[in-house]
Parts: sequence; structure tokens; C-alpha cells
Amino acid sequence: MSCCLLDFCRVQELRQVRESLFASQRSAVTGDSTDPAENELSWDNSDWGSWETSDTREDRTTAEEDVQLQSVPWLQDCVLSLSPCSDLLVIAREHKAVFLSAKWQTDDSGREEMTLAVSWSGTLSTEEGECVNSVVCIPLASQKRSSTGRPDWTCIVVGFSSGYVRFYTENGVLLLAQLLNEDPVLRLKCRTYEIPRHPGVTEQHEELSILYPSALVTIDGFSLFQSLRACRNQVARAAAAGSDVVQPPPLAYKKWGLQDVDSIIDHSSVGVIPLSVFDQMKNASVLGGFHASVKGSPPAMSQYITVGGGPFTGFYYAVEGSSQPLLSHVALAVASKLTSALFNAASGWLGWKKNEEEPGQKHKPKVEPATPLPVRFGLPDSRRHGESICLSPCYSMAGVTDDFGRVTLLDVARGIAIRMWKGYRDAQLGWVQVFEANTDRDMASSPSMPRRHAHFLVIYAPRRGILEVWGTQHGPRVGAFTVGKHCRLLYPGYRLMGVNSVTSHAWHSHTQQVCLFDPTTGVIRSITVPFHLALSDKKSERARDLHLLKRLSSVLRSRELDPTFLESEAQSVLLEIKHPAIKKQALESLLTNKNAPVSCLTNIIRMLLASLKEQDPEAVDELLLQLCSSQLKLLQLYTDVQLLHSPDNSPTDSDSLSVPGIEDDLTQVRPILQRYAEVNSRPSVSFAEDSGGPLPVRAFLSQLVCEDGELRVVRGPDTDWTQLGSFLFWGCLSGQSPLERVCETLQQSGISPQQLLSLLLTVWLNREKEILKNAAATRNLHTLLNTLTSMKGAVDESWDVQCVSPWWQQVRVACVQSESAGAALLAALVAHLVAKSSITSLAESKFQADWECVSLELEQWVVCVRQLEDVLALQTLLSLPSPQGSPGGATQRCSVKALLESGRGGLADRVAKLIFRQDVAPRTLQAMVEWKGDGQSSDQPVEEPLQQRKGGWGDLQRLQEALMCVCERFPSSLSADMMWAHCCWEYVVQWNKDPEMCRNLEWSVQYLKMISSPHIQLGISSMMWNTFIVKRFSATAFLMEKVGKAPKDRLCRRDVGMGDAAMTSFLGSCVLLLQALMEVSSSIPSFAFFSKSDSGVEEVCVPQVCVEEVWGAVEGPASLVELALQHRAVHYPLIQHHCLLASLLHAAMTFSLRVKPLSLFDSKGKNAFFRDLSTIQLLPSGDMDPGLVALRQEFLMSVLTGWVKSLDDVEGRGPLDECHEGAWPVMCLEVASVLQVNADVLRRHLVCELYNQGLDLRAEEAVLEVEDKEVLGSQLLVLIGQRLAFSLLHSQTQTKVTMELLARLPPTLCTWLKAMDPSDLRCPCVSLQKTSKLVSRVIEILPENHAQYSLALHLLETVDSLQDE
Repeated sequence: MSCCLLDFCRVQELRQVRESLFASQRSAVTGDSTDPAENELSWDNSDWGSWETSDTREDRTTAEEDVQLQSVPWLQDCVLSLSPCSDLLVIAREHKAVFLSAKWQTDDSGREEMTLAVSWSGTLSTEEGECVNSVVCIPLASQKRSSTGRPDWTCIVVGFSSGYVRFYTENGVLLLAQLLNEDPVLRLKCRTYEIPRHPGVTEQHEELSILYPSALVTIDGFSLFQSLRACRNQVARAAAAGSDVVQPPPLAYKKWGLQDVDSIIDHSSVGVIPLSVFDQMKNASVLGGFHASVKGSPPAMSQYITVGGGPFTGFYYAVEGSSQPLLSHVALAVASKLTSALFNAASGWLGWKKNEEEPGQKHKPKVEPATPLPVRFGLPDSRRHGESICLSPCYSMAGVTDDFGRVTLLDVARGIAIRMWKGYRDAQLGWVQVFEANTDRDMASSPSMPRRHAHFLVIYAPRRGILEVWGTQHGPRVGAFTVGKHCRLLYPGYRLMGVNSVTSHAWHSHTQQVCLFDPTTGVIRSITVPFHLALSDKKSERARDLHLLKRLSSVLRSRELDPTFLESEAQSVLLEIKHPAIKKQALESLLTNKNAPVSCLTNIIRMLLASLKEQDPEAVDELLLQLCSSQLKLLQLYTDVQLLHSPDNSPTDSDSLSVPGIEDDLTQVRPILQRYAEVNSRPSVSFAEDSGGPLPVRAFLSQLVCEDGELRVVRGPDTDWTQLGSFLFWGCLSGQSPLERVCETLQQSGISPQQLLSLLLTVWLNREKEILKNAAATRNLHTLLNTLTSMKGAVDESWDVQCVSPWWQQVRVACVQSESAGAALLAALVAHLVAKSSITSLAESKFQADWECVSLELEQWVVCVRQLEDVLALQTLLSLPSPQGSPGGATQRCSVKALLESGRGGLADRVAKLIFRQDVAPRTLQAMVEWKGDGQSSDQPVEEPLQQRKGGWGDLQRLQEALMCVCERFPSSLSADMMWAHCCWEYVVQWNKDPEMCRNLEWSVQYLKMISSPHIQLGISSMMWNTFIVKRFSATAFLMEKVGKAPKDRLCRRDVGMGDAAMTSFLGSCVLLLQALMEVSSSIPSFAFFSKSDSGVEEVCVPQVCVEEVWGAVEGPASLVELALQHRAVHYPLIQHHCLLASLLHAAMTFSLRVKPLSLFDSKGKNAFFRDLSTIQLLPSGDMDPGLVALRQEFLMSVLTGWVKSLDDVEGRGPLDECHEGAWPVMCLEVASVLQVNADVLRRHLVCELYNQGLDLRAEEAVLEVEDKEVLGSQLLVLIGQRLAFSLLHSQTQTKVTMELLARLPPTLCTWLKAMDPSDLRCPCVSLQKTSKLVSRVIEILPENHAQYSLALHLLETVDSLQDE
């Protein structure tokens, strides 16, 4: 903790600033760069520049300017002023100035930093020949209640050589200008409000002071603040209205004529100083002599200090009230403005025309005379001339520089020099005020006392390029920095103007005190000094201790740490530190270091403890002594345990590895344990820092606390807790450490048996893989549990065997909460054995030996072991690897506690997630379950088609074995209907996450149909519809209604969230879902598509959701089946109505038809769509509008046409697929009855379309179902005519025979054939045999008295003739 320079801002565009201020010199240098005399004696190089490109010359010029910019101290010739809020910097020279405002930008590393960029540049002077002599930037506080302490705006006050003082905004807009004296302005200084440190300190008022060579002008801060705000508002209104700005009235000020002084260079306004009675009498006797009279109350006086020559430093005192503010010229100015305004108005009324005033008639403002103020006293030094003075923030001290290179520290109140530094020529001064932090305060002191503060004098010596920080009044140098020789020290000496005692608490954090501006880099740095550097005398021990602590911290941070050097350095530092708190902090930093060895720490603490014991007992800090003792005890325990964990390579008898008493239990669970170990033995990623290695000593010390001589383990993160348990017990469990000695060491340490048991179980349950591979671990665990149980305080001596023991309950809780099923089961078996032997021995001591002990504790263990066996089987199933290419996902981990808290459906939900990850088809899974139910031999596993499964036969066999094992253990929780319901829900949930995976929804519907209970199936299907389906279904219907056809892929993805292919599959699944919902609400198994039957759900009893007896304590959210059973009944006609719409939508998407599906229904039908299926809606009834029926008929005929077009020639195909191809004609015919469409019209249309496609064999089968065969015959005659017309008239291979045959035909027939259009045929090239057969079928259909019967006979003769020829 030392002084530091922090970069907080960067000035951009320094080149632009320099060019703006030194434009005349730049042009002069450019013009005079060539010396004529030199050119006469040198080579003519006028053409040599052609060898260089323009870019090269420009780059070289830029580089030379950069070097010149950094080497020439151009900033020393400028006037600088930085706002206390660091948001505005003004750089001025002669008559020009540049304003730089704060902006935030991101650097290359992504970190935001504040920069100062040029916001305005130009000329400030308005009088000819005047220059800028002094500038101050005064931030004005905001008057809003919501202000956070930032300034409202900043006013730039500029003093000129003409005597004018002008006030500007940040944008260079002139607000106010006033001539206060005809001499040049030497210096502008500002004083703002400061919070009084003590109740007796006088509250100083805000003030702006202006120094002239022989006068001093002071302007009251409050009136200045109000005037500046009014001027700014008036300028803003004038700019908005486009009118001229009214010249504001001059400011009220006080003007003092400084007398009895040769020259003045700088000044400081100390403010109002209170006088004591003694000071009053002293001043009266000095000024008035022996007979001077003394007034009753001491007058208030304002103190001013000047530096210059004759005297070197002068002190002035102006009694308050001796000089009134100069306001006479203000009244004259106001009267003049009123008179001018009235005259202008009157001239406008009377028609007079005012002559414009010539510029030469401008008069110079009147300058008021100054009130004489003689110097009271000073520091006379005829040879020394002061150059600057800098007042401290507390107004009690001031730093003065002179032409001898000295810096003098003045006591302002006494008027004497108290310190002097030499060797600082052209020095620049500043002050830093630091407050003591609350944590450093004495806690015994009153919190109402003000905080201590310290002042540091900052001296910048540009000749040496050094910045120093000195403690005042007689403090040492606390900081020194090597900086550039052309920097500028920026010290405003004031804060925000316009604050008071209420609003002054917010701006401290927004102001900087001292800043250093480096023009070579453009960086502005702030100086930070810690408070403790100001402590002196005996309190400097704390600063020294902090320095020693810092030295120790630097040693600990080194990468290569020598233990010997660390030990010697730490011992010397701890012995030299005096304060106990800092010594404790140093010791704690040493103990928490990761590189410090144990032996080194032990030697250091022993040395420190010995030194503390040698001191006076009353002077020794008890907390430090206790810390050393406790840490030494912990280090000794760490060393002892580490020495005991030495590898034991002695051979182990394999017979002694088994634990007597649990062989039967292990034999029973050994097969499933082996399967569990095989599944979990897959390689996994591990990090080097997580595997192996001893426990670091700092981790050991951070988790153990020594209180009153007893050790207590502090529970930290699970990883640290496992590391500590492994450090203490893993050597014993793995057989590498002596069990008895380790247990004896731990028992002597004082750690409670309960915490040791928790650590033992933690390491056992978290290192499951090593446990299952080590056969001796179970025996070692048995020994450790026996030893821990026999410790004092483990099992309460007053424990009743009929009650639950807290000791064994802790073991059960750990096993029940663990997700390591195999290790938890082994721990439960071993603990059950130890508990049984303990209870038996306790019962024999209390009861007769031949009595059998029945204990509640043993019953608890039986239930726990059975639950852990079930969880082990379930975890084996859940840990099966997913087949390659399946959805996959993270392996589920479960515990007994998790199952008990997941409700009655938690088990089935986990299995359903596994089925989804395994990518098992519904038929395959159903075959597995049915095979298990039939009780077939396990040597003949289910043989289902595995083409859809991406995994191999071995994976399926392992899945079948694990699933059968879980089903046998959970016959109720994993019943068939429970499993199908959860699989159905899991697949629809996964489909909802990715609607493009349409197979998930198809399989979900298949699982739904596999549910045998109609109540469960009804509830699940209704929940699926309401939760996932209806929203996308309605979006599909509205989209197709909007576009009037099957939408394209882009529209489908935008409105429905899936592609067109996925939406087609989605609509098909919707039809199947609604059909299943209709079937389950019907009592007839062979359910016709659109027939309605009486509801028969009530005839089947409602199933009960049960669990196994050992899992009777399960609790949690309601299961999916329970929610399904609570679902309300559905309205059959409404489901039928939605199924009808789904079928139409599916057909339109399948065959890409143009249709508006909702327009096929009337208003009642439209209003009933997408309603809750359990509500009763008003559905269409009665005869439908013929126009609407015609639209429906046209759409169904389009569906049949689209289906026929999708078929190939029947000769090249096999039998029809009932699920896909044959379902569309059936669907259309069944829908026709509901839509009031004549089904026979659709049948005739289907026959014609089949013949049109050339599928004569299928058409012959469809003819049998047509009722009105006469109409069909007439339609087929047209089709026959089209075929013959193509063969005779439109074929490209017409022969002479066909031409002769056409000539022999009757004229009527020939005319009829020519009228036929063969282009309507989709398959015109049909064999004559098929056409002849078709004509024969038409003759059979038509009656002999039919009008077209003779035409059919002529057509038959024509076809036969064609066949013969």
C-alpha cells in the first residue's frame, strides 16, 4: 500500500490541438525551412524528390512532426485548466483556445476507457491585441433532485490581457463579458463549498477571485451561479427563437486596491477567518498602539495572501462590511436599457426611423475604483520573488515557489514559514487530501466523531522530471515517480459550484484532486496516496508493519519458492511485525499459500509460538496465541496422517477379503453388481489436478478448526470435502495404511465420530469405480465402521433398541441421497451387518440370550437395502450407452431420495427417457414386455425386426435383460400402461422441441394406441391435443385458408414452425390421434370411421395407480397417469368435426391441392373448430347449401385424382399398401357421407380416373362398387372415344390400314371420334386388348334401349377391326 499513479484518461488529437494553437509558427517554419545561403553552397537537389513517392514524403513529414511534438516543450507556453470532474480540458495560447470534452471508447483489448477529444476550437479574443492570461473551468452543480452528483454543465472563465473577464459554455458560446480593471488579468482562482470538519469551523462561501497587478476582484459564488444559469438559459432561448441575445447586466463584485507591495504574481483567497479574543487584542495593540480600543465582538475578516516581490509574501485582511459591492453601474446599465427600449418603441409608433449606430461609436465600459487595502504583514526578502502559491484544501497551509528554486510551506493562520525545500526550480504544486478509512478507526471511539484526514504536498520538478509526494507538516517523502520533463501538474483547488451542506455529499466521488498531464503520450494520471503514510511517531509502526506484510506477500507470490529462504524470511518478518492484527494477517497469508511446505510452516509457527511465550503474558494477544496453537496442532495431525499413508506391499490372503455374515447378500446382488460395474467402467475424461496427489496443506487447514482443544471439521464444497475424506480414509479403504493406527490417530485428534463417519461415507460413495474394482475395500469398510462405532460419543449409551439410532440414521441418509448406487448398496450391507451385531450384543446384555431381538432399527435397514437394490437395477438400466446415431443425451443419475420425491410416476418417466435415448421402436418394446409377460426362456430373446434400430443385436439384448430386471422389481410402478403412457408423452415432448423430427410424433401416437386402459388413453390423448397439437393444428388451418392452397416450405416454417414435409406428416399424425380419441370413447372395437356409438368408457373400471410396498413412502407431484385419470370426458361429435378437418388438411398437403379448408364449412362449423374437446358446441345439421356441397365434391374428386396420379402402372407394382395407398379412396367415401356429398359420384369419378391413368385392372374392381352404372357407361364411352381418336387420328405412326379403316367407318361415328380430345388422357398409349375389354364392359353395363348402346356396338366393331388388322 503505497503511492501510485493511475491512468484514468487519455487526450486524443494532440496534433490537432498543437496545430490549432501554433498555426502561425507552423507556417513560418514551413516557409523558412530552406536557407538561401545553404542552397547556394549545396547541390541542386530540386529533382531528387522525384525518387520518393508522395506517400513516403508525407509519412516522413508526419514522423518528423511526431518527433518535434515530443521533443519541443510546446505545452509550457500554453494556459491549461482541467475541470475538477475531469470531463473538460481547456488549452489556450495567445488569442486561441481548444476545448476537449470527455468521451468513452473501447480499446483493442475490449476495455472501456475515458478519452478527451476536441469539442471546440477557435479564437476567444474580441479586442485587438489581447491575449489569454488565465483560464479556470468551473463545473456547476445540477439543481435536480435526481442528480447523482455529476455537474449540470461547465463554465469556462477566461481572463485576458485587456482586463476583460469572459464566461463561455463548453461549446464556446459567450455568456457574459465584463471589464473589471484596465490592467491585464494575472490569475483566476475559484473557491467552492467544503464541508466543515468541526462544528466550530467557519463555513466558507463560494467565490471567484481575479488578480490584477495592483487590484484584487472577488465575485460572490452564489450570485455568479445564478447569473450564469440565467445567461445560459437566455442564450438557449435566443438560439431557439433565432433572435439576438440581450446583453446581461454586469456582475456585483468587490474590488480591493492592494497597497504597500512592489509586485504581485499570484494570490490565494483564504476566506473568512474567525478571530479569538486573544487575536483581536493582539491585532489591536499592533495596529493602534498601547491606547487602542477593543470592540466587544471580534470582527469577521477575509484573508488574502499574495506572492511576488517586496514583500515576498503579503498577508491582507479585509474586514467584512468595510466595502459594499459595486452596484451603481448596474443600476445605470439597467436604466439605460429601459430608456433605450422605450425610445425604440416610441419611434416605431411615430414612424421615426432610427439611424444605425456606427461601430466607431462603441464606448469602453466604466471601471469602478478600488477600495484601498494595505498589507497587514508579510515575509520580507528583497532578493526572493515568489512565482506561485497553492492553498491547501483545509485552508491552513499553502505552498509557495520562488525564483531561487525553493518551495516554502506557510502556516496561513500564523503567517510564518514552517518548512522549505530546495532544488525545485520552476516547480508546480498540488495538494492531496486523504481521509481515514472506517476500518482503520479505533472501534472504541464514537462513530459520530469525524474521520481523520491527512494532507500531502505534491511537487513536480520539470527540470529533473520527477514527481514527489511529501507528508505535511514535517512528514517524510512518501512517494517519488520519474515522469517526463514536459508534463504539467493540474490542480484545480476547488470542486463543484452551487452545492451546499445538503447536496455536498455526492460530488466527492466525481472529482479529482491532482492530475499529471504528459503531452508525449497524452495520458492524464491521478495521484493516489494511502492514509497510513501520514502516520508519524509511534503510529508509524503500523505503516512499517504493512510494508513488511507487503514484502512477505511478494515473496509468497514468486513462482520458484525456496523453502529455506521462505522459512528464514517469514520468521524475520513475523518477528519484526509489532501489531498483532497485522502479524495474524501475515500468518494467515502464509498458511493459505499453496507452495509452502508443511515442515516449513511447522517450524515457523513453533518459532512464533516460542517468541510469544517469552513475552509478557499481559502484552501477548490471546487470539494470536490461540491461532498459533491451533494451527500447530492441525499441522501435526496432517503430518501424522501423511506418514501413516505409506504404501503396504505385503501379500493379502484372498480368503480374508470376504466379510463374514454378508456372503448370502453379496451372492444375491453380485450379478446385477457385475452388470452395473461393466456399464459404468467406460473410459471418461479426467483432469490432472483432479486425479491423485496428496491433499494440499492449505486445503486441510481451511476445513479444520480447533476450538477449546477439540478439532471440528468445517463443511465446505463437495470437492474439498471429498479430498479431505480421501486424505484421511482412502489409504485405509484401499489397504495401503494400517487401519488401527489411523483410527487411533483420528480418535486422539478430537474430531467427533459423526464427522469422521460423514467423511468416510463421502469418500466411499464418491470413489465408486475404485471401490468396485477393489475386493478388499468392503472388508476394510467393515473394520472402519466397527472402529468408528466403538468410539466414545458415536452411539448414545442410553439408546433404546426399539428406537431409531441417530448414528445409523446418518449412514442411511448418506446412502439414500447418493447417486452411486453400487457403492451405496455395499455400504448399506456392511452397515446393516455392523448394526445387527451391535444391537444383538446390546440386547444380550439387557435380555435373555435365547430371545430373538426385534428392533425398529433393523426393520429400517431391511427397507433401505431393498430400496438400494431396486435403485441399483434401475441405475444399471439408465446407464446403458446410447446406440450410435441415436438422439443420445446425458446419462440419468438417480437415488433413493430422488425416487421417493419424484412421485408415483418418477420411475416410469426415467425409463421413458431411456427408451427415447435408446431409440427403440414401439413394436420392439411391446414385444419385449409381452415376451416377459409370457414367461418365455431368457435364452430366446425377442426377435423383432431390427432394421430401424441403429444399434446392434448385443445392445438390444442388454437393454432387454436390464429392462426385464427393472420390471420384475417394479411390477406396479412400471406396469405396461404406465410405461406406454410415459413413452407416449416423452416422444411428443421431444417432437415439440424439434417438430422436424416427425417420427417422434408418429411413435408417440403408436405408444398411445398400445395403452389398454381406455381411461388412461382418453386422458393422455386429450392432454396431448390440448398441450402440443391444437396450437400448431390451428396455425396450419389458418395458413392454408389464407393462401388457398398447400403452402410452401417458407410459409410453413414461418407460421407453423416446421417444413412442408414435416407438416404433412404432422397432419397425418393428427388424424391418427383424433381417430384414437374417437375409438377410445366408443364401445365397439371394430369402429367405423365416421360412425357414432354410445360411450362405453364407464363400463370399464378406473385403474388404480399403485406402488410397491417398499416404496410406499413415495411423495411428490402427481404422476402423468393420475393427471390423465382426472381429465374430463370429451364430446364425440366435436372430435369427429376436428378429425374431418384434419383429414381434409392432410389430403390437401399430401397431393398439393388448391383449397381453402375452412371455406368448406358453414359458420357453425367454423366457430366449432379449435374449441376445448370437452365442451359441447353447436355443430352443422340439416341440409347444406348446394354451392358448399359442390365445393366439397370438387375437392374430394381432386383428392381422388391426386391419389390416382400418384399410382404407377399396376403391372409394375405389387399389392396395395392398406395403410397408405388404399386408405385415401376409403377416406373420401366415408367423408362424403358426413359432407353430404353423393358417394356414387366419387366412385364413378374414381373409375374414370383409373381408366384415364391406364390402370384398367384396378378400375374394373372399382366398377363393381358403382351404383348408377348407366351414367358410368356414358362417361366411359367418352374415354373410349378419346383412346380410339388417339389411335386413329392423332397417332404419329398412322398406316394405310388405319386410314382405310377410318374411311369405312360410318360418318356419324367418324364425326364423333373427330370431336374427341385425346389430350385429356394421362395415359393415351393403351393396348387395344384393354380398350376392347373396356368396350365390352360398357356394353354389359348399358341397357339395350339406351341411346348410346348402338354407339357402343360400333365402337366394339371398330376395336375388333383394329385388332384383326
